[in-house]
Amino acid sequence: MEGRYNSAAGYFKRTYGERLQKLVVDAGFTCPNRDGTKGRGGCTFCDNAAFHPGYSTPDKPIRQQLDEGIEFHRLRYPRARHYLAYFQPFTNTYAPLERLRSLYLEALSHPSVTGLVIGTRPDCVDEEILDFLADLKDGKILKDWRRLLPGPDGSGMEVSAPLLTLEYGIESCNDQTLRRINRCHDFACARKAVALTSERGIDCGAHFILGLPGETLKMLLSECDKISALPLRTVKFHQLQLVKGTRMEREFAEKPADFLRLGLEDYLDLITDMLERLRPSLCIERIAGEVPPRFLGETQWGLLRNVDLIRRLEARLEERDTFQGRLYRPLPELSGPESPA
Repeated sequence: MEGRYNSAAGYFKRTYGERLQKLVVDAGFTCPNRDGTKGRGGCTFCDNAAFHPGYSTPDKPIRQQLDEGIEFHRLRYPRARHYLAYFQPFTNTYAPLERLRSLYLEALSHPSVTGLVIGTRPDCVDEEILDFLADLKDGKILKDWRRLLPGPDGSGMEVSAPLLTLEYGIESCNDQTLRRINRCHDFACARKAVALTSERGIDCGAHFILGLPGETLKMLLSECDKISALPLRTVKFHQLQLVKGTRMEREFAEKPADFLRLGLEDYLDLITDMLERLRPSLCIERIAGEVPPRFLGETQWGLLRNVDLIRRLEARLEERDTFQGRLYRPLPELSGPESPA
């Protein structure tokens, strides 16, 4: 761990020698709590249009989305040379295996794509899908696939199988919260999915939302032990953002006292408090989310970008002379294999 917390960007640079930029791919999936399999209407906070860029639309072939994504990021990240195809909108394992195989392999055929990040729900993976993904990342599917990366010392390293991460939307460790936001799965389901994924040597990421209705600061801090006990490589934290037109926005209008709405300084203190309690080897991929202002009724912290928020967090950690894992204590009853970082 470099600095005062273990950033995912630092992990990639230490491991592969460079930043691996994600390119969002929209393959036209849906979710089981939208199509009636488990529920209707989706999660109460969700409008997928607010969470992915305009270049990724399901009417475009995957290759075109990747090419346009590279152009989109070229100005912002001019040093980026290799990319991860990020299947992000909706539930990207919610289809028959043959369709998944076709989509994933199409993305991996792009010469600048080094691997996949697959966003999904913990109730939408099974043994067949996980076994295929394990074979894919072990080099058993694409026999002649090669990518050359700089490597940690800059001398070059050949990658002979795609990098692969399954990123689970867990959102909360609290079952009451999960029911309230219409997730249609419980935390035990998330624990099982992450365990089955990790057992196959597949890297796991997880996404959590901070400030969901009914949750308190004490509840959020108590989640850190459960998050640390999951065999995760990476974790993302997003502040709750009230997207226009969602059921969550209407619920907030009716019951604002049920919501923990933190100002910027209080949020930085919350993230610092959480980092202190999280396993040091857990890579922190995000500490907050960004939604285009047109999707929001209010911009909670103005137009602050994530890069500026990270600088403020680093300053807060220095100010408090603290670091990730300072208060971490493993819970034996929840512990599982840790992914090395």
